[in-house]
This record gives sequence, structure tokens and C-alpha cells, in this order.
Amino acid sequence: MNRIPSLKLLGGFEAAARLGNFSRAADELCVSQSAISHQIQLLEEQIGQPLFHRVGRGVELNVAGEVLLQSVQRSFGTLHSGLTRIATYLDPGLVVLVCPAPLLHGWLQPRIELLQDRIPGLFPLFSTDETARFIDEIDVDITIGNRPIQQPGLMEVPFLQDEWVVVGNAELAAKLSGIPLEQHHLHTGLVCLEESLTDDATAGIFRHQLAAFRKQAIYDDVRLLLDAVLRKRGIACLPYLLAYDNLARGHISILPGYPRLPGSTWWLSRIAGQPRSDMVVDLVDYLLADAKQDRRG
Repeated sequence: MNRIPSLKLLGGFEAAARLGNFSRAADELCVSQSAISHQIQLLEEQIGQPLFHRVGRGVELNVAGEVLLQSVQRSFGTLHSGLTRIATYLDPGLVVLVCPAPLLHGWLQPRIELLQDRIPGLFPLFSTDETARFIDEIDVDITIGNRPIQQPGLMEVPFLQDEWVVVGNAELAAKLSGIPLEQHHLHTGLVCLEESLTDDATAGIFRHQLAAFRKQAIYDDVRLLLDAVLRKRGIACLPYLLAYDNLARGHISILPGYPRLPGSTWWLSRIAGQPRSDMVVDLVDYLLADAKQDRRG
């Protein structure tokens, strides 16, 4: 069979199969029982074989019916998900912001509740998919990245300046505060980000100030590195803005005496003219003002 049956026929079939009764299916779909019977008859004619057999006052699927029901329910589920997504994207307060996961996790996530208090009706969609940085006013409204996109027609400004800091769990940091710096390695280990060991910006600290520490673990995800610090696995050199929220909450501390190294310059980008929603402008203005306040602090 090349022609796909209509959704009307498949909907009647799905209800009858799920409920095991033509009458209950008719009630659910607000049609007559004879209409359901007719839909099933047409569907069986199009497929070329029966789908049900009678059991008392109800019906049961045969093997062909079971196979078809699985396919129909999967397809209906896909349709339902698509319609739900469309409804989401039609929300007038929707603003799509693409941001690297560490910056979203450490600096932006703690601000979301206040952000929505300041911009009533704002419905932010945050994505960490950095391949979707192209701003088209449909899929992406704002991006934050470690370099300008250099796409025509964009407003792009330096947003936040990051740095690498050496941190430890608050309890461990308190313990180390009473110990000379050159003896820290005798009291704790080191957890590392793999790329930091060879990156020009950070490799030097591992060859010098942190060289004496025993490496406890190496990670390829900086968020896992932060988690290891929180779990007292050792001290670490990680981005300040990733650690921002945990530093503010007092869960971890920057260890004095260790160098603070320049990190990424984060750029914020949006359409230069009037974007599709005033909330895009409001959100950008809020983020820029908040970043400026942080620099003053």
C-alpha cells in the first residue's frame, strides 16, 4: 500500500484499539459508534486485511493491528511533540540565548530568577549548542562566545572578562590558610582540566606553583572539575566565572598566594537594529548592566 491512510481513520483506529471498544472510542472522539465502525472498515479496506476480532462486546487487535497500533502511536507522539514545540516557540516572551555551558552554569544560571523578575513575561530558552551561534532572529536571538561572530548586521560588545583562579573547598581553604604556601602540597592533592596542562595561558602554573602537588584526577569537562573541588578531591585551577556562584555562596574559596591568570574575553552579540522582540533588547541591557556592576565590584 503506497497511500498513507488519513489521520481521521488512524485516529479512530487508535482510540478503538486503545480502549478495546468501538462505543467508548466514539464517546472519546465525540462521534457516533457507526462512524467509528465505518472508519475502521475503510482503514481495513485500504490496508487490505482485518485489524480486529470480536471479543464479547469489545474488540481485540490481531497481529496486523498490533503492528499498526505501535506505528500509529509513535507517529502521534511525534506529532504531539512537534505541536508542543511550536506552541513553545510562539510564546511572545521567548528569547533564545546561546551560551557556553560553564558560563551559563556559573554566572548566568544564578541570575535567571532575578532576570525574570526584572523583565516580566520573559521566557528564556538557553542553549549550550555553540554550533548554533548564527543569529537569525528565529532560532537564535543572543549569543555569548569567546570571540565575535563577525556576522553582518550585529551589535557585538566585549561582555565579561574571565580569569583562571586556584580554588579549594571552603573547609580545605580554611585549613590551608594557616599553612605556608610551599607546604600546601603536603595537605591536599590537585585536580586538573586536561587542556589546562598544555594550554599556553595556564600550562605555566602547573610547571611551577602547582608542580609539587600530586594529581588526583584529570577531567575533560570543567564542570566536573568544579564538582571535584566541591567534593574536597583537591584544589584546582578553573575559570572564575564558572566558580562565581559557588564563590558567592561560600562553598569554595580562592586560595591567596597563587597567581590569577587571564582567561577568555566573553562577547555578547545580537541584531544591531530592532530585534523581533523588545525583550531581546531588555535582556541584553540587563546582562550588560549586570556585567558592568560585577566589574565595579
